[in-house]
Amino acid sequence: MYGMTRATVTLLASAIAGLLIWLATQIGESSNGDYWAAYGVIAAAGLVMALSQLLGGWTKWGWPRVSISVFLWAFIPAAIAVLWIVIFHQPHHGLGRNHIRKWSNDIGIDGLVKDFKDYIGVLAFGLGLVFGYTFDTTGPTLHRGRDAARAGPAAAERTAPVPRRDAPPDDGPPAEAPPARQAPQQSEAPPPE
Repeated sequence: MYGMTRATVTLLASAIAGLLIWLATQIGESSNGDYWAAYGVIAAAGLVMALSQLLGGWTKWGWPRVSISVFLWAFIPAAIAVLWIVIFHQPHHGLGRNHIRKWSNDIGIDGLVKDFKDYIGVLAFGLGLVFGYTFDTTGPTLHRGRDAARAGPAAAERTAPVPRRDAPPDDGPPAEAPPARQAPQQSEAPPPE
């Protein structure tokens, strides 16, 4: 059942992502607004694919939450790099395009950024995918009654752990040595035939 649910949701998300990518081809890139709309729709297609795994039961069937560590350490750096490239290739000046081009030239990465011109759609899709990966589920919430909430003894009722035999002494009062085991007595008589 789980595999079929996940497969069905993934198939549905793939169809939606394909529709969004087709929609992006219909928008065009003649103006800055069209350019950003087209690549925003492609990023949404990547987000749909990532969320399909969340909704399809890929994780733990709990409430969705944002993973701050994934957001800060994966999405933010990826967003900076992708947006730098997307702004660089914007068709008309505005939204900092000339600044990004000048800064890219100043730090010597303009050739690298120019190499991504034909792959802006892939970068946008990937950025949407990485943003979708920032979501996770917390797992199912278990509701326990008052009596079931106390699973074990309270901390004050627990006994201290027994020190290991090979542990060095702790300068405290000597502990009683456990009784030594006696080896079973073997008889000297030969075994019966």
